[in-house]
Amino acid sequence: MPQGTLLYAQSGGVTAVINATAAAVIEAARARRVKVLAARNGILGALREELIDTSKAPAAAVRALALTPGGAFGSCRVKLKSLDVDRARYERLIAVLRAHDVRWFLYNGGNDSADTALKLSQLAAEFDYPLTCIGVPKTVDNDLAVTDCCPGFGSAAKYTAVSVREAALDVAAMADTSTRVFVYEAMGRHAGWLAAAAGLAAKTPDEAPQIILFPERAYDETAFLAHVERVVARVGWCVVVASEGIRTADGRFVADAGAGKDAFGHTQLGGVAAHLAGRVHDALGVKVHWALPDYLQRSARHIASRTDFEQAQAVGRKAVAYALDGRNATMPVIVRTSDSPYRWKLEAAPLQRIANREKKMPAGFIRSDGRGITAAARRYLEPLIRGEAYPPYRRDGLPAYVALGHALVPRKLAPWAEDPGRD
Repeated sequence: MPQGTLLYAQSGGVTAVINATAAAVIEAARARRVKVLAARNGILGALREELIDTSKAPAAAVRALALTPGGAFGSCRVKLKSLDVDRARYERLIAVLRAHDVRWFLYNGGNDSADTALKLSQLAAEFDYPLTCIGVPKTVDNDLAVTDCCPGFGSAAKYTAVSVREAALDVAAMADTSTRVFVYEAMGRHAGWLAAAAGLAAKTPDEAPQIILFPERAYDETAFLAHVERVVARVGWCVVVASEGIRTADGRFVADAGAGKDAFGHTQLGGVAAHLAGRVHDALGVKVHWALPDYLQRSARHIASRTDFEQAQAVGRKAVAYALDGRNATMPVIVRTSDSPYRWKLEAAPLQRIANREKKMPAGFIRSDGRGITAAARRYLEPLIRGEAYPPYRRDGLPAYVALGHALVPRKLAPWAEDPGRD
C-alpha cells in the first residue's frame, strides 16, 4: 500500500461535472487504499489547514457526488504569484502538507491552478520534500492549453445550445407583435468557445443564432447593427449570442463593468447583452429582450453532456494513477483521435506547457464575416455535447443532489497569520 496522504483541491469557478472528477479521485484512491483529504475552499483550505477527511463519506454518497453540481468541498478565486513574491504562502503550503504527510497534491482547475501546482512542485524539490503535484483539468471556458477540450465545457456548451434553440422558438412565435431581437450573453473573457457552442443550435443561416459575436474578432457596432437589420428584414426576427469578452478595435471591453480587477487580475465584466439590446432598440426601433445566464451556464447539471461527464471522471481516475506513479508536474489531457466516430484518449502533459497559457478559437472555426461558426467548428463541438447524464430525481420533482459532511482533521500547526482570502 502506498505510504502517505493525497490532498485534492478545487479551484476557480466550478462546473456541472467537477464533482464527477472529485468522486473519481476519491474512488480511485480508495481502491489503492490511499487516504484522501480535500481542502475546504480550494487553496485557502490548504493555507488555513482546513482539511476535510473524505474517508467519512460513505461509498454511496461518493457515487451520488458524481451526479451533483457545484464544488462539493468549496472553491476559491485566489491566485498565488511567483515563488519570489508569494514565497511565504508556498512555504506555508509545504508546512501543512508535511504536517499531514501529504505526498500527492491534485489541483482541479484551469491555467492559473496549473501554474500553482507547477510552482509548488518546484518548491517541494527545493525543500527536498517528496511531493507529486498533478494538475486536473477543469473549466467551462475551454481555454486550457494542450488538452483537446476541457471537462466542464461540454456540459456548459450543451446548456448554451439547448437554451438558445428553445429561446429562439419563443422569439419566433412572438415576433409578429412583440420581440424581434433576442440577445444572449455567453461566458468567455478572451476565448469564444461557449458563444461558438450556441451555433450548434442552427442548421441553416436563417436559424438561430443568426449572429455570434466572438472576443477573437473586434466588435464593430455599425456592421453589427446593419447585420441585425438585414436578418430581421429577411427572417422577421433575430437571435444574437455575444461573448462577455467582446472588445472594440482599440481593445476596450464592450462590457467593462468599471469594477476594477478580480483576484486573478481579470477585468470585471458584465452586461454586454443589456448594452447590445439597448443599442439595437435605439438604432432600429424594435422590441428587444436579453438574457444573462451567468452561473446557470456552469451549474446546469440537469442537462449535462454524457461525453463531458465521462471525461470528467476519466481525468480524475488518471490523475490519481499519475500521482501514485510519481509523474510529477503533469496533467492528464484529452487527445482526440477521431471526429467520426468520436474517439479520445488521455495522455500526460507537462504543466510547464499548460500553466498560464490560453487556447483561443482557431481562425478556421470562425466564419469569414466573423459572426458565426464554420463546418470545422461544428465537427469539433458536436461530439462534446452528445449524450445525457441525467441525475436521479426525487418524488418532489427535483434532482437528488448530495451534500457531503465537512469533517475536518485536527490542526497540527498554528493558525495562518496572513489570510489571502481576506486581502
